[in-house]
Amino acid sequence: MGEPDGSPNFFLLTFCKRACILTHSPENAISLRGVSKRYDSLQALNNVSLDIKQGEFFGLLGPNGAGKSTLISALAGLLRVDNGELSVMGANVQTDYRRARQNLGVVPQEIVMDPFFSVRETLQFQSGYYGVRNNDEWIDELLEQLNLADKADTNMRKLSGGMKRRVLIAQALVHKPKVLVLDEPTAGVDVELRQSMWRFVRRLHREGHTIVLTTHYLEEAEELCDRIAIINKGEVIALETKEDLLARGLGSKLLVRATHTIETVPKEYQDRVTRLEGNELEMIIHRDSDSVMEILDRLRAASMKIDFVSVLSDSLEDVFVRLTGEQEGQ
Repeated sequence: MGEPDGSPNFFLLTFCKRACILTHSPENAISLRGVSKRYDSLQALNNVSLDIKQGEFFGLLGPNGAGKSTLISALAGLLRVDNGELSVMGANVQTDYRRARQNLGVVPQEIVMDPFFSVRETLQFQSGYYGVRNNDEWIDELLEQLNLADKADTNMRKLSGGMKRRVLIAQALVHKPKVLVLDEPTAGVDVELRQSMWRFVRRLHREGHTIVLTTHYLEEAEELCDRIAIINKGEVIALETKEDLLARGLGSKLLVRATHTIETVPKEYQDRVTRLEGNELEMIIHRDSDSVMEILDRLRAASMKIDFVSVLSDSLEDVFVRLTGEQEGQ
């Protein structure tokens, strides 16, 4: 006979079942553990580990050839890594690939289209690949939100490059994935598309979707992302909130308005001048070792008349260039 409903074993069994449910409700949208991939002599990814939380707007940044596209291809199941594990919404990309892919939508860098179908047919076929039926209402909404409604019955061959990129975004969203990866989504597109696309992506984020963005337009990442990873030479060299990353460059520039020429700047500071324009002089300072007052005293001693002084913060682009440049110099 089974245990009665009020028995200690029944309550223990119920607790265990609930604990298992909680355990399999992942906090992370994406998890990478020790991921490595080598192509002949090129180490494309080297022991990459990171977590992206559900609901984050996450930036994955890096110079060309850093390993970003390899990482995205591995997440999408398009290539097998040599070592490590990848999961999407708790589903292992290799052993539970159906569930992993169902939860993931990827907007690729390259525009790859089937030229024989209309926009609507393309989205219907894509929906069918994921086994999603009766999806016309969501397809209509995607067409409307991405300003494609008037192109719904247009053959893909007749679309402009910007319109094709909108279709790529719609394709990535047609099966309603919980995680959306945008790989250089605004490369080569006009301002109108960029603005309308970001409005729609922000809406998806507000509704709980996890967004992963790779971009060379670092001002986009600075404006949109909550947390940022910088990858270079296949390794994660920074993984921080946007605020902490920007704080690395807090007070790293000195803006001086003064009467000067480059010759009047003391020699020990001339290689730090980043801008010399009009009566403005912009210099790099080192927070840990430089004294602003000492620098100003030296400039005055060189007969420079100082009218205004301000300590500036770096942009994300400044921090990015410094971090990747430092690694190149290692």
